[in-house]
Amino acid sequence: MKPVAILQHEAAQGPGILLDHLRQQDIPHVLLDPCAQGSAPANARDYRGIIVLGSNHCANEQLRWIENERCLLQSALQHDVPVLGHCFGAQMLARAMGARVWRNPCPNIGWSEVRITSRAQQLMDLPAQATLFNWHYDTFEIPQGASRTMYAQHCLNKGFVRGRHWAFQGHLEVTEASVRQWCSEGRSELQRASGPAVQSETQILAQLQPRVAQLHAMALRTYRAWTDQLDHQMSVSLGQPSEILSRFRLKSTDYLRMQL
Repeated sequence: MKPVAILQHEAAQGPGILLDHLRQQDIPHVLLDPCAQGSAPANARDYRGIIVLGSNHCANEQLRWIENERCLLQSALQHDVPVLGHCFGAQMLARAMGARVWRNPCPNIGWSEVRITSRAQQLMDLPAQATLFNWHYDTFEIPQGASRTMYAQHCLNKGFVRGRHWAFQGHLEVTEASVRQWCSEGRSELQRASGPAVQSETQILAQLQPRVAQLHAMALRTYRAWTDQLDHQMSVSLGQPSEILSRFRLKSTDYLRMQL
């Protein structure tokens, strides 16, 4: 049976609680690493759904694997294969829909409040407002035919929906471990970044356990709403993704930490 493809680009930016949800629901899935492999699959019809995670790269960079991902998402749009984008993944989905991605007025790093539209509350089982984890410099315009789902004080477009395709300019999937790893790897970046929406490492890690627990409660409801849209198929096991995950440990640490 067709799996859900998870496109992961950085070791510290894995599927987290989303992977737990897929396993609990017995949804077949495969982890792909277009950044390390230098390319992405071409045909979205090979998958039941496509999940695109964050990246240290910018969605506008002229790299082969980024162009491959854009083409894959355009294939998903053409054949109505549901897409779920997180941060860089949301920007890539916006680009695939013909929308622009550009620099946000200020960096958005750390925990911040977002407001959620009434439609998104009903569709995605979300509350009226929530606290998301963020680490991004860019933003996107709402694509034609899509509607805004989230907005915040320092970033107007925090999410959109078009049909079965959902985008979040933030991270619902993070775990305590991934946030700590992200802060550790990005410590020099945190020391350089500044602005009204930038938190220090100390601020990010303060009350981390309850913040993540609250985020997971919302994320699991949201992920359940998205996976409920997937075409129903008999589940099969694809085995453990340890071999794929191990490749991330061998990846270079010299990635640009300019963008997500």
